[in-house]
Formats: sequence, C-alpha cells, structure tokens
Amino acid sequence: MTELRSEPESSGAAPGAEGAAATAAGTSAGTPAAASAGTAVGLHRVLEPRGVLPQAARRLDADPRIRPDEVRVRVERLNLDAASYRQLRTEHGDDAEALRRAVLGIVAERGKMHNPVTGSGGMLVGVVDEAGPASPLGLRPGDRIATLVSLTLTPLAITDGLARWDGRSEQVPAEGHAILFARSIAAVLPDDLPMPLALAVMDVCGAPALTHRVVAERVGRGAPPVVAVLGGAGKSGSLSLAAARRAGAARTVGLVPDEDERRRLEASGLADAVVVADARDPVAVAEALGEPADVTVLCVDVPGCEHGAILGTAPGGTVVFFSMATSFPAAALGAEGLAADVTMLIGNGFVPGHARMALDLVRSVPGVRALFTARTGGGSAQ
Repeated sequence: MTELRSEPESSGAAPGAEGAAATAAGTSAGTPAAASAGTAVGLHRVLEPRGVLPQAARRLDADPRIRPDEVRVRVERLNLDAASYRQLRTEHGDDAEALRRAVLGIVAERGKMHNPVTGSGGMLVGVVDEAGPASPLGLRPGDRIATLVSLTLTPLAITDGLARWDGRSEQVPAEGHAILFARSIAAVLPDDLPMPLALAVMDVCGAPALTHRVVAERVGRGAPPVVAVLGGAGKSGSLSLAAARRAGAARTVGLVPDEDERRRLEASGLADAVVVADARDPVAVAEALGEPADVTVLCVDVPGCEHGAILGTAPGGTVVFFSMATSFPAAALGAEGLAADVTMLIGNGFVPGHARMALDLVRSVPGVRALFTARTGGGSAQ
C-alpha cells in the first residue's frame, strides 16, 4: 500500500479570482473551463459564501470537469462518519428510504456530504477517472483509492439514488463522482485487505497516529503514561489502544458502555483493564477509571462526553478529542470550571504516515482486526 499526500502548491493567482474567471469563461470542445490550474485548496469550487475554504462553504461546485491540478474519482462507496450516521439513524430510524432521501438531499443542496446537524461528513472509496497533468497527488486512472479528507470539503455528486444502500451501515454503496484538489489526501487501497475493512480503517486512521505521537513523547521523557480510551471497543478506540501500547504506554484502560462491549474488548486483549461506564456521566467515568489517566483519548460518537474525559485525566495530563460529536466550547469551559490543568488536543484526522500505521496495526494486531471484522462483516471485498 502506498500512501499519497500532496504538498501545498500555489496557483499564482489571487485566491478565488482565477476560479471565478474560469467559471465565467465557459468551455471549448468539452475541455475544462480554464487551462490554468485551480487554487490548490479548492477556493474556485466554492459557490457560497465566497471567500471561505471548501469545508466552511455552504455549497460547492461539483462540476465533473477538472482543472489541471484536480483529480476526478468515480465513487464506489461512501463512509459516513459515526456521529453523522448516528444522528441520521436517530432522526429516521430504520426507514431506509428516509435515510437515502436525507443523504441525497444534503449532497444535492450542498454539493458535498456535510451533515448540517453534526457538521461532519465522512470519506469515500472510488476509482480514479481522470488526473489532471498538474496534480501533485501521484494518482493514475484506474487506481482504487480512499480519500483521507473529509466529505465536508469534497465536491460530490450522486447519480444512483443510493438505491443499493439499506441504511443499516455507515458504509454506503454509491455511484457518482468526487473531486480532489492539489492539497487533498488520498491513499491507494491495499490489495491484501477487503475493501469494507480497509475503508473502515482509513476512516479513523488519524486517531492511532496522534495517540502514538502523544504517548511516545511522554515515553521519550522517561514517563510512560497510563492511557485511557473512552469508547475503546470502537474503530478509532481499538486502534488507539493498540497504538498506545505500541508506543510504550505503562498501562492501557478501555472504557465501554455495556457488558457486551466489555466482553469483546477483553477478548481482544488490547487493554490491560476494561471498565464499564456511561461516558456522558463524568462522575461515573472518573469512578470507573479509578486512577486518573495521564492521557485520555475520547472516541465516543455521542455528545456530552467532554467532562468525563477531563475529569478522568490527571493534572498535567493530555486529553485527545477524536469524536465529531465533541463540543469544544463545552470542553474548554468544562476544564475551566473543574480547574483542570490538562492539555486538550483536537484530533484533526491527519498525521504524516497515519494510513500506513493504521493498516499495519490491523495487519499485525489480531485483536484490532477481530473488532473491525465484527463491525464490517469481514470478508466481502465488493
């Protein structure tokens, strides 16, 4: 598996100006509207409001015609992030048709998958249709890739009505196209793992990489930390436990919501201890953990877990927030109200080498693969 990452590139034009001019210029003989490269961060794809980056935009232009530094991907599967999928299921239940309408409506209105309730999206798998000659991503037509940037900033169009999605999984079979910018991130899918498994891993690959970095820094100072992972039996949680152990954590603790998840996490062998508590109950979290952790990693996809993560962390410790359900004002004000001397990090989903590390953990740590296989259904590569 080769991980592909672009470096910043300047188009030489004022931000947004070139894209606006190109849109007005029209096309000739089916070629892209402009011969010069689009801005590396995708400003030329922002329809409204002008002047913001694609992630902050309300609406993007998903025109399939690419500029010289863009890549068009034929979509095969979307992976909705956990917080977004949970919100959609809470609102629409098991009504598959309503779920399809909701996702299709978001994509049609916004030109991207950007859940207006959670503010999150997910990522996708597809095959490269066309790569512009100035694209720095190193992708070639026919490459099957996973995008390692959020769907909230990826121009997207869906053409099949999501007819094959039954609504029972965050992995959504789909047809359509997506656009990658010069500063997008993508990885060619490995041949040795089923596609649903690889997609699930890449969706959360930032979590273990940052966890490993934070733990390794403490180990390097001669202070191997106690690491607690809230949501330890989930995708990002199980990878984070494995990464913490690999980095040299003194002890790992996985917190889960019920006995079923306790049994699964204990069977995986990923944590030195497994405790049960509602992550939304700060006192219950602190009591379940007992000894405060030096590093706490929050991987729970429901709102209201910030204070438990803070209360369960020792003075001078670090809290890493990987849940898209996190309220960062609640985290900051909660830490202040608790007089908690903790460093709080936002897991932004990108650390150099993150996809490679996550895939290696799945390949080399049987407990991680077992938990992922149970969630993705295992073997199908379709």
